[in-house]
Amino acid sequence: MLSISNLNKSYEHHRALTEVSLLVPEGVIFGLLGPNGAGKTTLIRIINQIIEQDSGTVEIDGKILSPNDIRKIGYLPEERGLYKKMTVWDQLIYFSRLKGLQSIESKQKVKNWLEKLEIGSWRDKKIEDLSKGMAQKVQFISTVIHEPKLLILDEPFSGFDPVNAEIIKNEILELKAKGTTVILSTHRMESVELLCDHVAMIHKSRKILDGTIREVKNSFRPQEFSVSLTNLSRDLPQEWKILNENYGVFNFSIPLQGRSPNQLLKELMEYGDVVEFLERVPTMEEIFIHQVKAASYE
Repeated sequence: MLSISNLNKSYEHHRALTEVSLLVPEGVIFGLLGPNGAGKTTLIRIINQIIEQDSGTVEIDGKILSPNDIRKIGYLPEERGLYKKMTVWDQLIYFSRLKGLQSIESKQKVKNWLEKLEIGSWRDKKIEDLSKGMAQKVQFISTVIHEPKLLILDEPFSGFDPVNAEIIKNEILELKAKGTTVILSTHRMESVELLCDHVAMIHKSRKILDGTIREVKNSFRPQEFSVSLTNLSRDLPQEWKILNENYGVFNFSIPLQGRSPNQLLKELMEYGDVVEFLERVPTMEEIFIHQVKAASYE
């Protein structure tokens, strides 16, 4: 869907992007990760043709990105942009017409989306009279109403309570199911775990990680198991560092150290009853922190 090759961008003496290359497959949710100031927003603005790169190429559907492609893209920026004195209805009609919808189609789509997100009763309210969450819903509708092929969401859950965050999450998944490609930029790693198929991380202007969620997690597996033992028949080796002991259940982590999981399990059974034997797989939050710290020391 989107191919980015050797992208570079500088602002005077600040390097924002350095030789960044990405492939975003069609029909996936692609997580764009990185700490503040990493270069994510610059990359997003280049894709949206708000600014131009110094060098490198961006292709969409196999062709160099052009002004005509802007209607294929929906962009929800982190800094929201609604006209506060306009009503919800007028705002959405205005944005939908800007994005190429004809009058009748525009009105029908706005009506359908207001009902879908349960804000139909707010259609004649001015944006300045809405809560932050309600305004966020209006902004989301304005982003997706023209059914873009590529949807770029920058912190889409910001300002939502858990109930409305769940509604937006389900809408994103429904759009993906219909074939929309989604780029999700967020610091909420639980959202990445839940939604993303593929992730890339940018830090200090460079890409430092790229792959499917499974590939990334597998590459950071510590080859370590969380274990709980009870009814001990003998003392545990001192090198097995006990995390805690509750009512006769001993909990600790143990590395494979060249053994297979079955060999380790057999060894553990010689010491007592195994009530938990679970491989420790790092979370995306742990990977994020590890990668940022590692890159910071380079």
